[in-house]
Amino acid sequence: MPVSTTDPKWPSALHWLQTGGSPDVSSLGIIGAPVTLGSITPGRHYDLGPNSIRESLAGFSTYDLDNAIDLLEIRAEDFGDLPVETLDPAEAFDPIVSGIRSALSRQPVLIVLGGNNSITRAGCHGIGESLSSCGLLTFDAHFDVRDLQYGLNNGNPIRALLKDGLSGSHIVQIGAHSYCNSKSYFEIARTAGITLATAQAVRARGVDTVVSRALEYLSTVTETIYVDLDLDVLDRTLAPACPGSRPDGLTLWDLRVAARLCGLHPKVRALDIVELDPTLDLASATTMAAANCLLSFCGGYLERSRASKLPIT
Repeated sequence: MPVSTTDPKWPSALHWLQTGGSPDVSSLGIIGAPVTLGSITPGRHYDLGPNSIRESLAGFSTYDLDNAIDLLEIRAEDFGDLPVETLDPAEAFDPIVSGIRSALSRQPVLIVLGGNNSITRAGCHGIGESLSSCGLLTFDAHFDVRDLQYGLNNGNPIRALLKDGLSGSHIVQIGAHSYCNSKSYFEIARTAGITLATAQAVRARGVDTVVSRALEYLSTVTETIYVDLDLDVLDRTLAPACPGSRPDGLTLWDLRVAARLCGLHPKVRALDIVELDPTLDLASATTMAAANCLLSFCGGYLERSRASKLPIT
């Protein structure tokens, strides 16, 4: 992929990713986990998601006008894609766990580009030695607690994590909305002790309040936090490339604010961006939304890194 910049005074986010940026403040890693098998909706091409997101960065600059920060201050290390595109979720589990652990041994924070939502299970296992110290914050239209009897898929990573030993009290799910979930699966999530904040709650209370409270809560009960950003949490008009997206979802502004707040939080170790099938996209709307969330998370992380390096007075 060629470096995409022609104006030295307008460095693109793709150029930043390809050239590494500057390690003046801190650094982070990006890795692809292009799992597409094990999808409830057959025939999808989630394996194309990671490179699609990377390539769309060519249309973005590195400067956050609203918060007056430039991502060129941090270094991005792209580890490429893990070789999991032909594997089902069970087969891909160990390679993803190992890949995430290896990347986190070199970088303090990691962005994982999916791939379908099944990768979230491996992601949680990858950020620590034990699930007992892990917290999970999801942005998703669905609870992802479908039955496991038919195998692992992108509709049951949370159910699988509960079975693996992740406490429901360590999980907060934001963005579920009506007519996207069944009563049976709602009862499973509630019985497990999962904290739920619906899309309607986000609209009523404000995304910054809901996300800040979720992060504050998880930070009191866990040592590290994994964030799962399923793009189908967005309104269908904003995420045509997500088979699971439905009307009445979150706005892109909601998700950008959420991603930035997660990047800011000191206990967030990794974030995944999942459920993008570029072959379904319209005018690259979903792909660019994913890239925008990636950059917003990085901007929050830059602010976190700056704050940690402030001199003591």
